[in-house]
Amino acid sequence: MKIGIIGAGHIGANAARLFVKAGHQVAICNSRGPESLDPLIEELGDNATAQLIDDVISFGDVIFISVPFGKYTELPVNGFDGKIVIDSNNYYPERDGAFPEIDEGKTTSSELLERHLGGARLVKGFNTIWFEHLKSQGDTELPLDGRRAIFIAGDDSGAKEVVAKLIEEIGFAAVDTGFLKDGGRLQQPGSPIYNQELTAEAASAVLSRTL
Repeated sequence: MKIGIIGAGHIGANAARLFVKAGHQVAICNSRGPESLDPLIEELGDNATAQLIDDVISFGDVIFISVPFGKYTELPVNGFDGKIVIDSNNYYPERDGAFPEIDEGKTTSSELLERHLGGARLVKGFNTIWFEHLKSQGDTELPLDGRRAIFIAGDDSGAKEVVAKLIEEIGFAAVDTGFLKDGGRLQQPGSPIYNQELTAEAASAVLSRTL
């Protein structure tokens, strides 16, 4: 599968490493230009390239977005129609500035991003796990119930199935928190599942008490 990654920070870069290791092709970009990613591309090998953002969007069957949420309106609005988008962003008011719609519980950061990226099949995911754990805790040898959980939420069941398979291929287990409105809210910072080291089995138990 071709995966485009927007944002080459801790989460984006580690996701690139895992996807390449699982046999996928990756194109990645950041705000500093392709040349700044030369060391990462050299590390990743022939299945990875650094490109400009529009080329990354065109390249990917799946687009993985990992940028500070406060900058989401700077993302292009074109090219996402029908594409699966993984939203790994989190809203931190102290970093991103205040978004009253989120603060008042009227919407979630993922719904705002989905609205911006017209036609995208958005799945919230990879936002509740610390990047060091993303780098080190995946294990394809474990049964799914015993793997570290990565939570997903979204309104498109087909898109969630694709993302869940990607998560399994890199050694984790996807745990579905539901539709984007409620499931996305459940994955926000400060929630009972945010940044918690939970196996898929334990995560299901926590969700059964929370939902």
